[in-house]
Amino acid sequence: MPKPVVLLSQKLNKFIEEALADDYELLDMPEEGVNALGVRADDIRAVIAFGGFSAAQMDALPNLEIITCPGVGYDGIDTDHAASRGIIITHTPNVLNDEVADTAVALLLNTVRQFYFAEKWVRDGRWERDGAFELSPFTLKGRKVGLYGLGRIGEEIAARLEPFKVEISYHTRSPKKGVAYAYHPTLASLADAVDTLIAIVPKTDETHKTINADILKALGPNGILINVGRGWTVDEDDLIAALEAGALGGAGLDVFYDEPHVPEKLLSFDTVSVLPHVASASVATRRAMAQLVADNLRSWFAEGRPVTPVPETPFAPKA
Repeated sequence: MPKPVVLLSQKLNKFIEEALADDYELLDMPEEGVNALGVRADDIRAVIAFGGFSAAQMDALPNLEIITCPGVGYDGIDTDHAASRGIIITHTPNVLNDEVADTAVALLLNTVRQFYFAEKWVRDGRWERDGAFELSPFTLKGRKVGLYGLGRIGEEIAARLEPFKVEISYHTRSPKKGVAYAYHPTLASLADAVDTLIAIVPKTDETHKTINADILKALGPNGILINVGRGWTVDEDDLIAALEAGALGGAGLDVFYDEPHVPEKLLSFDTVSVLPHVASASVATRRAMAQLVADNLRSWFAEGRPVTPVPETPFAPKA
């Protein structure tokens, strides 16, 4: 029996190909795009897509059954069109929760205490040459932390912050049952109540540039913004203006609006910590994500049911 044909829509982490190599025929997306697949387009039953997959790309693959996204966010995939065609979309929730939560806390500590700059002081020989590193302007002690988003990852971030004895509150579209943290019905209300905002929301129309000048001003001159969700959420021009004016104290960012482009101005602030979108980028976590991609495909082709489908594409078992 021939192996199912799987299209790799872009360059992915190597563990995905390793996990799929024995059971599937893997095709790389042509540089010219999906329409350059020719007759092979009819053979493709599955796609691995991380950055996105459009309605037109789906329609170029008449026998496509399933799209698996090796990440939690799948905002670039046209879920409405997939549902209309009966194409299942899966993602990889939970396996990266801990890694992203750890990164969020690390970014927060690094931003308030400037550990990167302190280490660079030593590596550049300045401790011996120029003396002690300057005192960090901020501290985590006594902070009021607001979580913009309290999904699986948000809950893990909150759990990690509790031992730091900070006050925790959150904003989501509606209150979460069984959560003791203070709930704020709007992002503006949350920003008014806290001095530290951690964003971990997906890319949707409703979250576009919601962290703007007003929100940043509300955090105050000692305020800190941490973003491990989507760069889409932050108005970077407003962020730069707030930092320049001293209306905001600092920021820790793993994600940016136009990746991999990072505004040069953001890199000029000593109170800004930046990472190249690496919150889940450990070998262990990327292996686990790859394995869940493989598990979804294996379950789909063997049993007609995926392991972790997204809610927008409900499925029925194959006859």
